Parts: sequence; C-alpha cells; structure tokens
Amino acid sequence: MNLLIHGGTIVTMREDKIIRDGAIVIENGTIVDVGKSEEILQKYGSGYEKINAKGRVVVPGLVNTHQHAAMSLLRGYADDLPLQEWLEKWIWPIEGLMTAEDIYVGSLLTTVESIMGGTTTINTMYHYMPRENEAKALAEAGVRGVVGHVCFSWRKDEDRRALEDLAKNWHDKAGGLIRVSVDPHAPYTVDPEYMKELKILCGELNRKYGSEKAPIIWHMHVAETFDEADKIRKAFNIDVRGGVMEYLDSLGVLNEYVIAAHCVALTDRDMAVMKARGVKASHNPVSNLKLASGISPVPKMLEHGITVSLGTDSPCSNNAADMFEVMKVAALLHKGVNRNPTVLSAQQVLKMATLDGARALCWDNEIGSIEVGKRADLAIINFEKPHLCPLYNEFSHLVYAAKSSDVETVIINGKIVMENRRLTTLDVYKVMEMVEKAKNRLLERLQAQR
Repeated sequence: MNLLIHGGTIVTMREDKIIRDGAIVIENGTIVDVGKSEEILQKYGSGYEKINAKGRVVVPGLVNTHQHAAMSLLRGYADDLPLQEWLEKWIWPIEGLMTAEDIYVGSLLTTVESIMGGTTTINTMYHYMPRENEAKALAEAGVRGVVGHVCFSWRKDEDRRALEDLAKNWHDKAGGLIRVSVDPHAPYTVDPEYMKELKILCGELNRKYGSEKAPIIWHMHVAETFDEADKIRKAFNIDVRGGVMEYLDSLGVLNEYVIAAHCVALTDRDMAVMKARGVKASHNPVSNLKLASGISPVPKMLEHGITVSLGTDSPCSNNAADMFEVMKVAALLHKGVNRNPTVLSAQQVLKMATLDGARALCWDNEIGSIEVGKRADLAIINFEKPHLCPLYNEFSHLVYAAKSSDVETVIINGKIVMENRRLTTLDVYKVMEMVEKAKNRLLERLQAQR
C-alpha cells in the first residue's frame, strides 16, 4: 500500500523540526519523501491512498521500551503493595497458573491498548511458550516489537530451550516487525555464573539468527529498588558496594545492546559504567511511583550522556499501556523533585518516547523519527479538541495536554492498523471477551489450588 498523508503538522523528531501543512509519502512501508503539502501533492500524482490530516499532528509512533504485555490479564489483581510482596505473594503464584493461551490473550489486549494510544513498538519481557505467546499476538496485531523470554536461575534448562525456540522462530520475522531479546529477570534472581552464561548464549544466538542491522539485544530489570544490592548479597553472598550496574560490569555482561529497565537506585559509579559501556535506560515513572520503588535520577543520567527512553511497565503494575500518561508524569515528576521547571522539557520527553526509544532498542536506523528512508511507523493525533485549543506549541500539547484517546489513526510499517479509532487488524470486542473468559478460568484454577 502506498500512502500520501497531507495537510497536517509533522513533528519529525529530527532537530525539533516541525513542518506545518506538511506531507509524507510512503511506498512499500518506507518513507520516501517529506515536505510541504503543496510541493508534495504536485510531485506525486495518482497511485497513492491519500489521508487528509488537516487539524491533525503526525508524530513518529511511540516506543514503549519496557512492558510485560501478557500481564494485562492481571490488571488490577494486586495493587497498593510493596514490590517484593507484590511479586512473591501475589504475582508469581498466579502467574504459575497461567497457560500459553492466557499469555497470548493478555498480549492481544495490550497490543490493542497500545495501538489505540499511538504506541507502535513494544519491548516486552515474559515467559515464552512455543505455540501461544507474546510474539504471535504482536505479529497478528501488526505491532512492531522486541519479545524476550525472562530467565531465572531456578529454570536454566527451560530458559535455554525457550530462548533457542524464540530466536529461531521469531527473530526478524513477521516482515521484520518482530525481534527478540535475551532477558535475565534481575541481578538478584539470576546468579553470576548464569548471568555470564546467558551473555555467551546471547552472542551465539546473534551469530545464528541476528545481524548487525537487526541484533538480538539484552533486556533486564536493574536497580529497581534501593535494597537491590542487599538482595544480591543475600541471594549469592556477593558484596555489591559500588552499585548494581558496577557489579554487572564486573561480570562482563554490559555493552551497547543492553537496555536496563527502571534504574532507580543508581550510584554515580553506576552511571559512569552505563556511559562507558553504552547501556541504555528505560524510565518507568508511573510503575515506580505506584510500587513506591523510588524515582530514577533521569536528569543525572542525561547529564552523563546516557540514552534514556520511556516505558509503561506491565498493565498490572501501571495499570495501563498509556505512553501519553507516562510522558506527562515523567516531565512533571522530575521538575517537582528537582524544584526546577526547566528540567526535562516537552521536546526532551517526546524524544525519549520516540527517537531515544528506538535507540534504546537498537532500532533507530529504521524507526523513531519521520525522515526519508525510515519505516513508516506513525501516529496521527486529532488536535481539533477543546483541551488542545488554542495551539502555540506542538511539543507542549503533545506532552502536557494530549491524551491517548486523541490518537485517531496509526500506521505501522506502512500499514494502517487503526483508522478513525477503528482497528483494522483485530476485533477489539472479541479480544475483550477472550480476556474476560481467560480471567475467569484463571480465577477458577486459583480457587481450586486453595
């Protein structure tokens, strides 16, 4: 499908360039031209499906760099609890009863919510199962994603089999929409020897299935809470004095293909290590606030030159997949705690949700900005709304005023996956019905176990 979007305002995310009354030409999923509508319409004639974007703002599709997509099935199940109690007493026990079908259905729901909120790329970590899984759900929805299998010391053989199957069957598949990652859960649940083994395995999988253009990356929770160093000490009898990131560096597992989720309890030495190794961060302010984990030192990381992206975390700990909400909270939170209204400008935050998100996933050669040669992942937002009027500054409205429900049309890889708030790839109400049935079956299994 060849598309020509015209008449809207294009926020390119390249040097903060904005093109008013602009146009984008898409051929075979790739952006081939961007410019003023008058010039583009004269240059390109028939053969294009035209989208009139007058009164709309076109942005690169949002990139959610930390998710557990299947966990939408547990949205609202356990709230207002500390992280360790939330995980060990509530989440892990019920997750043990989830089937492959549950994982697939929960992931479908998250992809629906993501598309409807303008998110076109999801980096998700969960339990991979061969037949029904997150990758299948994302591919069916037409969403771009990095899908990882979460690894724990207590199931090493199972992890190895899952990672091999995942990489073999899904990496760079679904027309290039799906990539995979190796996902150690956290430094306190993966012992040091296994952590090093997983790094070796990641390299082996890259040689078999990855490429320089489409690498298999490494995704893990790091420094999510202030007691993480103590958890590592108790679990493995290791003294972590310099910081968790410094500990990981001593294992030789850090490089530019690592994305670290949360990064709340970082030391200055940790940040120096991140900069030196090229480690990227995924900032999850809504989830961190809800679980009272703390506040990531994002301004300090940015001062160190570290790439910081944004994530929602799971729909169970957030409790939404709403990147517009995350952008606003990120901007306001750091202004408030630093008592400085200039910290994290709207432009900076939108960049974290787009181009820096793509960089964090090693995908910025194809997505994250609107420019010639990149894949057409776009969100078209209706600005003809009372809460977006009057308009002085597009960046300001996108971060501080726009809502996910303002997203009108979404294009991924050049394909329209939502048009005028109607999904073209999935039946939303059928997915919701599937989720309700899966939830009821899960609760029945939980009740039977008790």
